[in-house]
Amino acid sequence: MNRVRVIALVLVTGSLMLVSLPVDGVAQDDKPTSQKIIKDQTEFNAYMSALNETDAAKRATMMESFVEQYPQSVVKFDALEQAMGAYQKAKNTAKVEQTAKRILELKPNHVRALAIVVALDREKAMLGDQAALKEGCSYAPTGSQQLSSWEKPEGMKDDEFEELRHQMSGIFSGATGFCALQAKDYSAARDALTKAVQLDPNSLQDIYQLAVADLEMNPIDLNGLWYCGKAINLEQGLNNPDAAKSMMGYCKAKYKKYHGGEDGWAQFLASVPALNAPPPAEVLAGEIPKAPTPCELAVKAVHENKLEDMPFADYEFILQFRDCSPANKEAADQVWAYIQALQKNGEARIKMPSVKVIAATKQTMDAALTDDNQTNDKADLHVVFEKPVLRPPAKGAKTDITGFLKDYTPSPFVFTMEQGALPAVKKPARKPTAKGRTSSRRKST
Repeated sequence: MNRVRVIALVLVTGSLMLVSLPVDGVAQDDKPTSQKIIKDQTEFNAYMSALNETDAAKRATMMESFVEQYPQSVVKFDALEQAMGAYQKAKNTAKVEQTAKRILELKPNHVRALAIVVALDREKAMLGDQAALKEGCSYAPTGSQQLSSWEKPEGMKDDEFEELRHQMSGIFSGATGFCALQAKDYSAARDALTKAVQLDPNSLQDIYQLAVADLEMNPIDLNGLWYCGKAINLEQGLNNPDAAKSMMGYCKAKYKKYHGGEDGWAQFLASVPALNAPPPAEVLAGEIPKAPTPCELAVKAVHENKLEDMPFADYEFILQFRDCSPANKEAADQVWAYIQALQKNGEARIKMPSVKVIAATKQTMDAALTDDNQTNDKADLHVVFEKPVLRPPAKGAKTDITGFLKDYTPSPFVFTMEQGALPAVKKPARKPTAKGRTSSRRKST
């Protein structure tokens, strides 16, 4: 995603000024001496020939050939940097990376080569290259450490130096965050990626990965939804519908899970481009209210509905959250008192139609009341029969049951019914005799 930025920071070098044999003003990462003297005229001519080549691709090739021909040259390192810069101008990313790695073999702390390899490894790792992930994650901390003490190379202007430091800091921070994200260290990923986004507010990969780090935390960081909106808007501007669709699916699912529905999602997305950074936490929380918890819904159900209008499944829902809070206990007590009133305090049986038998003996039966529990074969009713039954109902059968609800257990939820009774078994009707049938016995005369 950031290939243009990556290649742009390959080299910022000044022009070489040659007087006789010295080579001055080469911008390089190590602290230079004031002059580098090529003593051999043939070597000098070869270097100058490569340096003065106007075709970038040819210049890069010539610089590499120079290094092969003069491996002990005082300007060997300069030649490799020049080759890296020429490959950049020729837009040959593969050779830029190859040359950067060659530089790292000679000097493992070369900051710009580290930045190039880290950035390109990150791109490949995002496509599933595990070797690139391992390599990039090992180089990123080194790059950050070296950058903190990196001195301005000779021949580089102050503004160029500051811009390059800024870009490389973003690369190392972004890669560090990406590596932490792969390791599921979401807190560390958020910290590093936040710094990367501050350095480059339009870096799509940093913004989206920061969104993921925020949204995978527990509890989630709502800033992640804002960064989701930012990333989606940036991706849509790049005319990449598949990537935008993938982002939209992930972000919308996280929004729905937190908020409890999709309402407000489109309006929230539309509001993101107007801001340069996420709004304060309290503002964001107001824009995206959190979905009520089951405990909160149980209390709300009692406050907003009449008990006589509720199905029995709702009573069970409210009772199972009795121990969440004092408000939940109060709501559960109201429901339980209402159930006892229906039974007229032990004088009127409650009938529960079409419960699903989970297990049954002659003395007891475990059954499922709610649709969910019936689907999952999970008992939420324990029945003690008033009298032993001769033929217990078969597992999986549906039957009515009447009795008195005497108690319940909130978690896992189970009603206890006593004096339970199954519907009476109907006796088969007698077959009627045929009318007009005459007796085989003859009447006596």
